Amino acid sequence: MDLKEYVIEINDYPIQGVNFKDITPLLKNSQSFKYAVDKMSEYVKKVGATIIVAPEARGFLFASAVAYASNCGFVIIRKPNKLPREVYEASYELEYGVNNLQIHQTDLKKEDKVVIIDDVLATGGTIHAIIELINKSGASICGMAFLADLTYLHEDELFSEYNKLSLIHY
Repeated sequence: MDLKEYVIEINDYPIQGVNFKDITPLLKNSQSFKYAVDKMSEYVKKVGATIIVAPEARGFLFASAVAYASNCGFVIIRKPNKLPREVYEASYELEYGVNNLQIHQTDLKKEDKVVIIDDVLATGGTIHAIIELINKSGASICGMAFLADLTYLHEDELFSEYNKLSLIHY
């Protein structure tokens, strides 16, 4: 299945110069969404993950379904002031801004084998912050899975030290 057929590109959104990938048509189509979740779930099982970690908000859409389908736990990464217990925090840059991410300090354990899931890999800033949070927690990263990889926004070597799956490449 060619998942690109279900992603609409929106120029200059949310700001001038950004080419936004609208995944809502893919989510609306039950077959394309199921295909994406199934492929990510196969990958998660193959790498032996026990926990799925994902950032809000679009990462949650895939990660919760993949965690369910692959019988893994799901740990959420949120923006500041959204988590009620003590957190680790890391800063990151987007192609159009700067923000922080947080994870509960007790959500990951040293024995956890983590796959990071997000909808789009762009510049890598969000994922760098998530890696920092996972490292602070002591868990190990056994892979990363993305719906789409915007290869024109980063070096080819980005995250080459990790096992990585991308279902769509731009």
